Amino acid sequence: MTPRTPPPELGRNTAAATGDLVVFVVGMRINRFRSPRGWVPVGRATGPVIRELMTARGSGLLGSRTRLGPPRVIEVIQYWESQEKLLAYASDTRRQHRPAWAEFNRRVRESRGAVGIFHENYTVSAGGYETIYVDMPLYGLAAATGVRPVGERGDTAAARLGLR
Repeated sequence: MTPRTPPPELGRNTAAATGDLVVFVVGMRINRFRSPRGWVPVGRATGPVIRELMTARGSGLLGSRTRLGPPRVIEVIQYWESQEKLLAYASDTRRQHRPAWAEFNRRVRESRGAVGIFHENYTVSAGGYETIYVDMPLYGLAAATGVRPVGERGDTAAARLGLR
């Protein structure tokens, strides 16, 4: 059975996000396809952590999506309420991330270059982001926070950014 495609949110919308937010991007690049023992375990390590986060109320995670990037790259893009909540989750030894991260790093070292990893973390101040979605299913920041009609924030990008 094929997963149902979500219906589009008709009209011109913007993400309902307010205030500061954090964009966290983490991923892996398969450097040597012929060394699956080096990269398959690294890829599998992320699933349990993401599942835990999606069900952990109060973690600060607003939303997450996994996508295939440029050739050989798998990345996870997450939206967080704050750096404090992201770092608190990442360092909590009672949660799955901390032991998974240690195992992840061990496996990357053992892969001898079969897999590479990356991690980017951005704090975006209120008024420092602007979104628009026209006749789109919920996507990106809108999937994490919901949508509002564009007119509620301004009809131009400059207005939505507060640059009138």
